[in-house]
Amino acid sequence: MLPVLERASGVLVMGLVLTDIFLTVLYARIGTGLIADRVAHLTWAIFRRADDTFGQKRGAVLSFCGPVILIIYVLLWALGLTLGAGLVIHPALGTAVRASSGETPADFMTALYAGGSSMAIVGASDFKPVTDAYRVVYLVNSLVGMSATSLVLTYVMQVYSALRQRNALGLKLHLLTGETADAAELLARLGPQGQFSSGYTHLADVAGAMAEMKEAHHFYPVLFYFRFRQPFYSVSAQAFIALDAVSLIRSGIADRQAVWLKEAAAVDAIWRVAMLLIVTLETTFLPGDLPAPADVTSAEEAWRTRFAATVRRLSAAGVETMANEAGAETYLALRAQWQPHIARLAPTMAYHIDELEPGGDKRR
Repeated sequence: MLPVLERASGVLVMGLVLTDIFLTVLYARIGTGLIADRVAHLTWAIFRRADDTFGQKRGAVLSFCGPVILIIYVLLWALGLTLGAGLVIHPALGTAVRASSGETPADFMTALYAGGSSMAIVGASDFKPVTDAYRVVYLVNSLVGMSATSLVLTYVMQVYSALRQRNALGLKLHLLTGETADAAELLARLGPQGQFSSGYTHLADVAGAMAEMKEAHHFYPVLFYFRFRQPFYSVSAQAFIALDAVSLIRSGIADRQAVWLKEAAAVDAIWRVAMLLIVTLETTFLPGDLPAPADVTSAEEAWRTRFAATVRRLSAAGVETMANEAGAETYLALRAQWQPHIARLAPTMAYHIDELEPGGDKRR
């Protein structure tokens, strides 16, 4: 009875690991991982705890978390498959599976060695199946091992490809704002003298890149744990600039000069995809129930100051603005829709909301 239970346990372990690989690599949907997602969250929590002890150098430890999680994925899946194969082979040592020469050890470490070897190439180890049933087991193990290795390596390469695209978008926005993280500066550069027709292509490119980034995080949730010390590489900072830019377009630029821009598909797409991105990440990665939206009343004065500074910058660039109370109220209403989400999401990645504000504290 015990050998039967051991074999069944091995099959169960291998099934769980293969299911996790399927959900993480092939099914690829955010929030559906069986084991990997929980391991990633635990690893991030450990890195956050370690990072908190570094004071002025906070963030240095967290920059290693994403790559470490990928290494843990590979080790977790490899060891899980090895354990499962070892449990299946252990009862057969000395009978259906024998050493090529001499006596066949029957301890569990030998079973793990034989199981791990069977996941690579049939007949590559010192242990050979001598019955048809275990020849089939070795064949299946070999096919599973080679397939899992190919899938995992492809997954790792795709994660880094998606990470490169996310960083490229962050750098592009950073440069378009003149390295100021200021959406007002971005608009002034895209529409000098109110001529936004040439700069519209940049907005269309940003809309497309943000849609790709949103889908990248949907397919590869582990991207969330890749943190860089420069805030402009973060999802929060990119969404901040994108949503602030749309809010300023809709509230700060006069209709007579650029009413077409406010109704443009690219501008609407930037707003929709950025909101969808931050809400999806917030819902998936923030632990427990989401807190109630923050009270924005205390921030309204700062936002009014921000709007006034934007009006001055756009006016200096020759853009006709809506320098009135209606424009300010529109900006406040729009910003109140997205600011609370980013204010909750940014600290999850160890950024402070002030780091994302134009002229914010960069020393954090």
